[in-house]
Amino acid sequence: MEKKKTKKEIVKMLLKNNELDEKDEEELIDLLIDQPISIDIDKQEEAKMTFGDRVADRVSEIAGSWGFILGFSLFLAFWIILNAIVLSTGNQLDPYPFILLNLLLSCIAALQAPIIMMSQNRQAAKDSLRNQNDYRTDLKSEIILEELHRKMELILKNQRKIVKMMEEQDEKK
Repeated sequence: MEKKKTKKEIVKMLLKNNELDEKDEEELIDLLIDQPISIDIDKQEEAKMTFGDRVADRVSEIAGSWGFILGFSLFLAFWIILNAIVLSTGNQLDPYPFILLNLLLSCIAALQAPIIMMSQNRQAAKDSLRNQNDYRTDLKSEIILEELHRKMELILKNQRKIVKMMEEQDEKK
């Protein structure tokens, strides 16, 4: 009795000569059909996320929102009004041209940009994994459909033979 080939052996055969005998082809199709191939990328990535990844995602989420833009615009308006009008008596914390405000904005931008880029890089990696998963799923579906098509052709061929045999028997009677 011949031993059943492993997935690895079948894949090696596919890679070497791209020719499988019918039994090996059936085994490969059974392996592909019986085992799930798609994965939940979001759950998989969430399980691998570090504290820094979570912080980067949260900062990107907050910094890329209308709430942040409106809140920060209000803060800037408050800062300018406070220093230009209210504290114009000489006790200004940051007199016009608001050098301290510029320094604060530069520091925020210098820190925020790389954090957002880290989050975007992680998202790009997740998208790449999602695309690979979609490809594997599509490939599996294609293989299953081809196998179903082949089986349907075989059924139709056998059905034609049966019909032909029945017609021949009817003619003999």
